[in-house]
Amino acid sequence: MRPHISLNVRDVPASVEFYRKVFGVHPQKQAADYAKFDLATPALNFSLVSSTGTISDVNHFGIEVDSPGEVAEWGRHLQEQGILDKVENNVDCCYARQDKVWFTDPDGNRWEVFTVLEQLSVTTPLKETACCVPTCCSS
Repeated sequence: MRPHISLNVRDVPASVEFYRKVFGVHPQKQAADYAKFDLATPALNFSLVSSTGTISDVNHFGIEVDSPGEVAEWGRHLQEQGILDKVENNVDCCYARQDKVWFTDPDGNRWEVFTVLEQLSVTTPLKETACCVPTCCSS
């Protein structure tokens, strides 16, 4: 089992190049207006669809990994590709203490790669926590 995400994007070739850097693989299928990445790690069926209308609008996407070491590996990889936005270590966010790295795709979709170090109690509404997207990455 794995999730499928299909994003509307302005420029499929530009988005393919960006996500090729993120995931380290070429798409399984590609046309001028469509591309599909069939990923094993993270387990994800990920497609990009050309759109001149509405572009996908979400708060952010995330890839949860098992350890701080894996977050650091992603951070090094994203830095090498020139697409790392921000590193956050030992931060309280979304009612958990986490390590995470952030990147933003060509259409402004924000992504975090994170691991949960500790679950925290829900003590206040999320909107009062200045979480979950860092100011570096907001549109």
